[in-house]
Amino acid sequence: MSAEVATSLSIARADEPAEQPFYIPMTGPAARPRRSLKHDDTFIVLDGHGDIGASAGGPDGLFNADTRYLARLELTLDEVQPLLLGSSLRDDNSSLTIDLTNPDIYEQGRLVLPKDVLHIVRTIFLWRGTAYQRIGVQNHGDRRASFDLKLAFDNDFADLFEVRGSVRPRRGAGSAKLMSTFDVMLDYRGLDGTTRTTALHFDPRPSRLSVDVATYHFDLEPQQSTSLFIAVSCNAAAGEQPGRFFRSLLAHRREMRRCTQGATSIETSNDILNEVLCQAAADLNILMTDTPQGRYPYAGIPWYSTTFGRDGLITAMQMLWVDPRIARGVLRRLAEYQAQRTDPLADAEPGKILHEMRGGEMAALREVPFACYYGSVDSTPLFVLLAGLYVERTGDLDTLKQLWPAIELGLAWIDGPGDPDRDGFVEYQRASEQGLANQGWKDSYDAVFHSDGRLAEGYIALAEVQGYVFAGKQLAARCARRLGKAEMADRLDAEASDLARRFEDAFWCEELDTYALALDGNKQPCRVRTSNAGQLLFSGMVREDRARKVAADLLRPHFFSGWGIRTVACGEARYNPMSYHDGSIWPHDNALIALGLSRYGLKHAVEQVFGGLFEAASYMDLRRLPELFCGFRREKHRGPTLYPVACAPQAWASATPFTLLEAVLGLEFDAARGEIRLRNPRLPAFLDWVVLRDLRLGNSAIDLRIRRHGEDVSMEVLRRRGRIQVSLVLAQ
Repeated sequence: MSAEVATSLSIARADEPAEQPFYIPMTGPAARPRRSLKHDDTFIVLDGHGDIGASAGGPDGLFNADTRYLARLELTLDEVQPLLLGSSLRDDNSSLTIDLTNPDIYEQGRLVLPKDVLHIVRTIFLWRGTAYQRIGVQNHGDRRASFDLKLAFDNDFADLFEVRGSVRPRRGAGSAKLMSTFDVMLDYRGLDGTTRTTALHFDPRPSRLSVDVATYHFDLEPQQSTSLFIAVSCNAAAGEQPGRFFRSLLAHRREMRRCTQGATSIETSNDILNEVLCQAAADLNILMTDTPQGRYPYAGIPWYSTTFGRDGLITAMQMLWVDPRIARGVLRRLAEYQAQRTDPLADAEPGKILHEMRGGEMAALREVPFACYYGSVDSTPLFVLLAGLYVERTGDLDTLKQLWPAIELGLAWIDGPGDPDRDGFVEYQRASEQGLANQGWKDSYDAVFHSDGRLAEGYIALAEVQGYVFAGKQLAARCARRLGKAEMADRLDAEASDLARRFEDAFWCEELDTYALALDGNKQPCRVRTSNAGQLLFSGMVREDRARKVAADLLRPHFFSGWGIRTVACGEARYNPMSYHDGSIWPHDNALIALGLSRYGLKHAVEQVFGGLFEAASYMDLRRLPELFCGFRREKHRGPTLYPVACAPQAWASATPFTLLEAVLGLEFDAARGEIRLRNPRLPAFLDWVVLRDLRLGNSAIDLRIRRHGEDVSMEVLRRRGRIQVSLVLAQ
């Protein structure tokens, strides 16, 4: 991610800055729980009552392209807040429903409306840049109910980085206009010369309407009900009216169903895991965004609802076995935005793959460097890696040919600007003080350090990045052979082998039985036990004997909390279970480690990681794995400790349950042979069986049932369509 996140409990050392440029402050707890919805480039964060900006502590608002288009929308009854009965997201995340009732309402000391007489239902969804809301009210009393229902609204057109805590010396000018008895227009002329507008449409016409309050007066007879509708549109064309509520809601749900067709579906014997998988699939579906190059998984809500290179690449890789179309969209979009020139502010160099893209005013003015920002050291090797994995999975030579120029440019960056001191390792150092200090996936300013706690300086070579380069070059070699480029393929294979040899010499720490976190600018290893070493197993670069030592260490109590593997082992200098990257647990990190454990045949270890994360998810709200959670040791009869500003939903966290299934089943795809293999498959004790439906390879598909029999499994083909083979491989 592109931000450094901390809680109010974080303590800065005396020699370190207390606050970093893209830090997300956490000043206090949210007064009400938050819920979020998303459609394409628009998302909304509301509190549990369905209000925006009515309670403290949350990043509330309606956002589009990194700008807030509504900062307040608060419902009151006769100037008092209603009481919450409950709120729930629909299973497919298409809408949010909130049930409210009235408190006791007094007028001049006299009770005029007893509590629990009115039932108020708010139904909210997003569709094509508009937030739709229906408010239904029914009188369940035995006499007429007379009351005013008010909706107070306002906006600041804040850039997302302002919402995250940035303070700007100057801003543009805004205004509010009453356009009709139904409509209000809020607008803002930014310093970037762009006018942004919020159009509010009320139906039926309010009893009174001003530029910040809509008031409806109701006289409801016993059992009488009524409804009102609100549509809030971002940058609507002049004169354009929003669609009708129910028609738009049905169209939205049809689109969501259509977008999931063609992906593998999964059912298991465990009802809780089924809930986890269904929630994860629904979360991934709303995070998917239609772009000109294809559907792209935006990273997370609220802070990262945009194109992130690393996040999109890893999410696509995690979901490759379920739906390879995600990878195609990610690869095509990132190839389109591959850097073509050097730009220090954007950390751009020819061939480099995008890290982050932003569309707000601050990015346009370069007050932040993220309009198109390339400050990640791993996006480029991950791009090459995913391209190779996609071709292995699908055999799609047409897409390979389209992507090949970008792959070659990426490889040229890896061997050129990506290795500035020409020592054979890919390294980073930010090109501008406005950029990110650390540019791996652990991009907090304090995430790369030595055993005594000193921060690494100079050009930094991260361990896992070298693994990505190794695997990427091996896969690129196979792609080159498919394209008849035998000489290039041989060279890439030789470079990968040479990298593996040099890596073992430079990174292995005999006294720790693991690999160094990184090499600093003086080529001194950061001798720290971290989960980065676990991701090396995924790449397949390291020696088998050392891989087993790394795996054993990752599952000892100083790493494995009972819920998952910590990013930094307990006892290391900067270990803090409440930190963003120095002791917390990230589901996607565990998922990639699980793939590595599976690669080296360590299936018992895979089951342990799977079990911990599954049980963690069973405690989470909505059965949803968040971006990260705290690394405290597991205690009996208690769930995991949450991290206060973690994104949820978050793409690579949502993809994690699918990756864990892939790892435990040992799924492999051979497009050339038309064969799916299950290598040393196992099922953990909480699963008796798993059914995979519509598991695709090319134009063929198969339905499988895998059953557990103690330590063994059996496989049954339920249905086969086309020419496809499936086999069990029981030897490494």
